[in-house]
Parts: sequence; C-alpha cells; structure tokens
Amino acid sequence: MSTTANTTSRMSHVRADLAQARRAMDAVLTLVPQGQWLARPVPERHRLLFYAGHVDAFDWNLIRSSLGLPAHQASLDRLFAFGIDPKNGDLPDDRPADWPSLRDTVDYARTVRRKIDDVMADIPPVLLHMAIEHRLMHVETFTYLLHNLPAALPVPAEPAPFVSPSHFRPHDDEMMVRIPAGTATLGQRRVENGDPERFGWDNEFDCHSVPVPAFAIDRCKVTNGRYLKFVEAGAEPPHFWRRRGRAWYWRTFTGEIPLSPEWPVYVTHREATAYAEWTGRTLPTEAQYHRAAYGTPEGHERLYPWGSQVPTPSHGNFDGRWNPVGVASTPLGDSAFGVTQLVGNGWEWTSTAFAPFPGFDPHPCYPGYSAAFFDGEHFVLKGASPATPVRFIRRTFRNWFRDRYPYVYASFRCVEP
Repeated sequence: MSTTANTTSRMSHVRADLAQARRAMDAVLTLVPQGQWLARPVPERHRLLFYAGHVDAFDWNLIRSSLGLPAHQASLDRLFAFGIDPKNGDLPDDRPADWPSLRDTVDYARTVRRKIDDVMADIPPVLLHMAIEHRLMHVETFTYLLHNLPAALPVPAEPAPFVSPSHFRPHDDEMMVRIPAGTATLGQRRVENGDPERFGWDNEFDCHSVPVPAFAIDRCKVTNGRYLKFVEAGAEPPHFWRRRGRAWYWRTFTGEIPLSPEWPVYVTHREATAYAEWTGRTLPTEAQYHRAAYGTPEGHERLYPWGSQVPTPSHGNFDGRWNPVGVASTPLGDSAFGVTQLVGNGWEWTSTAFAPFPGFDPHPCYPGYSAAFFDGEHFVLKGASPATPVRFIRRTFRNWFRDRYPYVYASFRCVEP
C-alpha cells in the first residue's frame, strides 16, 4: 500500500473515532432530565448546560486557532471554552440568567460542529486525537455529574458483566502480594516527526525508568466490607453510601441498593490516605502501581496487566458500565504477579502528586492542559473505572483530581515495605 493510501486509511479511522466519540457524548447528554439543564449537581463544577456547548466549543477553539479561522460567536466561544476546578471551598457564583437557552446552546454546538466538518481535511491528526480524547473524558466526568442528581435516572440497560463469582473466596480481599524489586517504566517515548496513530497528552512524556524496591500490595482493591470497619471505628462514610437504620446502601443511578461488601469502595484521596494510615500502611506511588500492574517475575514489562491482548470485557469492568462488580470477579485481567483489577472497576489513587515527568514539554496547541494542575493539590490516579472509555486503557495515561473531590469512581489499595 502506498504512503498516500496509508495516510488516507489512518485519517479515515481517526474521523470514524471522532464520530463515535460524538455519539457517545451526545448519548449521555440525552440523560439530563427535563428542566434540569441549569442544575449544578456538583457544586465545584459548571451547570449541566455548559457541557452541551463545551465539547464542541473546545474542538472549535482548538481547531480554528490552529487553522487561523475567525471566531463563530465570540461570546459563546469564550463562555463554553473551559471547565472549572476551583480550590476547596471556592465555589462558582454564576446565576441561571448568565447562561443562554438550551436551544441557543444546541444551535451553537451544531453550527461549530459543521464548521469543523467543513475543514476536516486540513486538521492535523494530533488535534483530532485531542478532540476525541477530550470528548471521551467528558463522557465519564459528565456521568459523575448525572450520578449526583437527586432523583434516580432511567439509564440504559447494560449487558451482564463478564465475571467469575466463584473466584472470590472469604478473606481473599485482605491478602497481600509480594512484588520483588525491579524497574517501572513510566511515560511514552517520543517518536521523531511524530506518529499519527500514536497519541499521548503532554504529561505522558517523556519515557523514563524508576527503580522500585520490593514491596507488598493488596491483591484486591479495598472493598466496601473492609472500609466499613473503618467507618464503624469513627470515619465518615464515603459519598456514595447511605444509611437507613442499621443498614448501609449504595446509591446507584437508578436508586439505592444494599451495600455490596465485595464491591470496591469509592473514596477521596484524603479518605484513602486516612484508611491506609489506620491500617499502618500507605498508598502506592505511581511507580509502585506500574511495577505491580505491568511488571513480571521475568523482568520484562507488559502492555496491559494481563498481557498484550486487546482489552475486552473479560479483562475488567470498564468502557461505559454503570456499576462496580466484585473485586475478584475478573480473573482474566490479573497481573503477572496475581494482583486483581489494576485496570477497571475504579480508578486507583496513588500517593504521587501530579507533576511533570523529566523532559515535559507543554503542547503548543493546549499549553494549559497539564501545567495548570502541577500545584501539589492534585494526585495521580491510574487504571480505569467502570465508566472509562476503552481508549484510555493504555499504561501511560494519567488521571488526576484534588484530594477532597468525592464524585470520582476512585478506588485504592494499600502497600507496605
């Protein structure tokens, strides 16, 4: 196949991925109940209406700046440009009257989407990858907002998860696995002149190795059942828990269900750190996570915890699921050391503050993507949650949130020397 044909084929795949990402975000937007578009279910975030305009405005602002195109509607280009991440206690104070109508917002989004499609052949592949991944990130984070609405939602039914209930044995979730000393490779290696099929955000570069001393790590994520002992000892219950009399429940999209002791607990970084300290342990560093997830007893490293096979539902609970599953119920996704669910069923908090890797270089088209959060107040999460699109199941992807933010599907496990 000629170079031209290869390029055409690659671009066709990228455009198909963008179309799929648009459909995925459009689908979660349709779940907003009538009359709720100006609601702010998470106090630290924008009103729901913002996201109906934001994902297309982001694409438009990114691409028009690169191609030198004029603004569409300058005021709306600015209004929908950026999300917010205020410091703890510093909440937004906008009013409903500050926002356009839903009809005007939808018209704006449709128009800039058409403008983008009109210049699709001129858009550099890296910008299309940014547009795709930014949109898919919001598929998950918008799910967090919807989950925090006060009323239950009629979410679409999902296929039965691929699980192996018999794999869970009593007290399995309290076992620890010994990881021998070795090396963890973090980040992506830069490719000279770029590779249109290979994308990474600026914080994923540059590739470097970190020596990791031997340590022990929880075989499974900390479960609701284990964390309940911490709550009974005086800790505050997590955000997704509810108490009715003496019984504990978990708030799903469709209502409350009895708390499953085998599901992973979803907590803030502060709560995870406090639990680890209560048990005399710590959270893993980003390098320890990598060593447990991708390392092997033989010394080489894997593409995924389970090997090189393309991620499927048999490997873990991710790619648009609504609820967790048991922490030992997807054994085909275990790492070479026998550690379960290092990818899927809940992002995993690390003790590592979000910071640049050696050789960090902000992308000129989006210089603030990572650098604005290198403040010591955000911490790295690895892995994936049930809602995480499969595109992010790559070993170099880094997620991050503030240490008190409770709405993320964020799990954890503990380590000790």
